[in-house]
Formats: sequence, C-alpha cells, structure tokens
Amino acid sequence: MPELPEVEVVRRGLDRHLVGNTFSRVVVLHPRAVRGNDADLEQVLPGLTVTGTGRRGKFMWLTLSDSAALLVHLRMSGQMLVGAPGTVTSPHLRIRAQLGETELSFVDQRTFGSWQYVALGADGIPDTIGHIAPDPFEPSFDLVERARFIRTKSSAIKTVLLNQAIVSGIGSIYADEALWAAGVKPTRRARSLRASDAVRVLEESRDVMARALDQGGTSFDSLYVNVNGSSGYFSRSLNAYGRAGSPCLRCGAKMRKVVVNGRSSTFCPGCQTL
Repeated sequence: MPELPEVEVVRRGLDRHLVGNTFSRVVVLHPRAVRGNDADLEQVLPGLTVTGTGRRGKFMWLTLSDSAALLVHLRMSGQMLVGAPGTVTSPHLRIRAQLGETELSFVDQRTFGSWQYVALGADGIPDTIGHIAPDPFEPSFDLVERARFIRTKSSAIKTVLLNQAIVSGIGSIYADEALWAAGVKPTRRARSLRASDAVRVLEESRDVMARALDQGGTSFDSLYVNVNGSSGYFSRSLNAYGRAGSPCLRCGAKMRKVVVNGRSSTFCPGCQTL
C-alpha cells in the first residue's frame, strides 16, 4: 500500500499539473471507485476548478472552487495518472476526468481505492478524515506531545506506529525502517519506552520518509507510480523491511522476521535492543 511518501509524490504531481484547471467531463467506469458518495461525481465535478491540493497521512485531496474537496484514497493499488486524452488504456481504468487539455485517470487494479466529494472543515481538512491524527510533516505536528501520547499505550511500538489515530502516514515499511534506525525492537511495549526513545522513533520516522520522498517513494512492483507513471527508487535503500535472513547493515547479525499484531516485521536482534 502506498504510504505517506508515495502519496505525497502523487500530490505534488497533481498540484503541478491540475491546479487552475477546470473539470469539464467525468466518466465513472466502476461503481466501487465512487462508493460512499452522496453526490454523483459525473454531475457535481464538471464546472469546478481545482484551486489547490492537500494531504494528511495516506489521504490526499483536490480543493475545489466551491470550497469542497475531492478526497482520494489510493489504498492498495490506486494510481492517479495525468496525460493527454486517451493516453491511459488500462483495463483497470476506473474513472476518467477531463480538465481542459489534460486527462486525469484513476487506475485501480484491486478496486479498493476511491474518489469522494466531501466538505472541508474549518481547518482545511476534509470532514471525513478529521479523526485521523496529524502526520510528522504537518506544521501542527507536536513531536514531544505525540511521543508523550505514544508512551501511554500498552501495545507494541510497531502496532502504535501503524495506528493512524495516533500518528498518520506511517505504514509497515517505514515503521520497520524507523525502528531499525532508532535501535528499538518492534515488539517493545510503547509505554516502556523512555521519553527520549519515543521522540527518536518519531524523528527517525520523519527522516526515513523524507529520504524516501526525495527518491520518489518505495516501489516493489508496477502498482505504485507517480502521475507520470514512474516508480520510486527507495526500495534500493531499505535497511530492515524485507531483509529477514540477511546480515544487518549496521552490526552484521542476521535479521529476523516476527509477527506483531498480525503484521510481519523485520528487525535486527543484535542492535535493536531497546
């Protein structure tokens, strides 16, 4: 599933290509792509101009000229592709939208993703995701306060990092990478961490996602691409995720895989000792 860096790469592409353009036509090709809508996107979007873009965690949206938003959730395999009309011919094309001379195509092989026309809250966040916690890149993100909140939880730290109501945008890949960088074992109970360790985990989470963002995100197959159809390259720089059985790049011990609350996690038993 695309995590924060991958979604941010796509948002930046949409911001560059779509802001200032007006929807002229929308064709919904699969009903699951618009589930949960009270409005008919084919009727409500034409005539509206894209005035900006936003993102919180793994969600992104286009702000619209009527002060509403088009909320996009890529989920497992969603792709937002921008190009000339007729460029995208995928059998998994779910929505096609025309904005001037530009065509925006929503491709989703597994049909888990969606577009939703939603109201914006007073804080500029879509109402439907107001319950999601700020992510580490937001100005409102308070590192010390979030670390303090994390230390109130009895769950394993890996589980806490994946809880989008505590901190948003971190998925399994970047949680493994952040915990490796911080030297914290993924099964460690969050409430047993020292304050400095909890802060460091969040700092490393932000740093590893920033590095991934610089490289266009993490791609393991063709399902995650940016708006031009290119994949990210951070998968070549992973220190923990997917490296079970390989030597740790820091201490040389054999990396191990464990299951934490139903999610696999790779760590180093030699140097992730906190």
